[in-house]
Amino acid sequence: MNGLGGCIGLIVVGAILTFATDWEMKSVDLDLVGLIMMAVGGIGLAVYTSVLKRRRTAGAAIPVVEERRRDVI
Repeated sequence: MNGLGGCIGLIVVGAILTFATDWEMKSVDLDLVGLIMMAVGGIGLAVYTSVLKRRRTAGAAIPVVEERRRDVI
C-alpha cells in the first residue's frame, strides 16, 4: 500500500466486507477479515501522519542563514 490513499482504501474495503456484505464462506470469516483490514488501515494512517508530521517539523526547525560580505575600501 502506498501512503494516505492506501490506508483509507483498506479502511473502506474492510468496512464494506464487515458491514455491507452477507456472503458466507466455509473457511473464511469475512467479518473478521474486514475488521483486520480496518485495523491495519487505521494503524497505517496513524503511522503515516506521524511520519508526515515529523518531516514538516524537521524541515522548519533548521534556519537558513545567508551571509554576504562587503569589502570596504
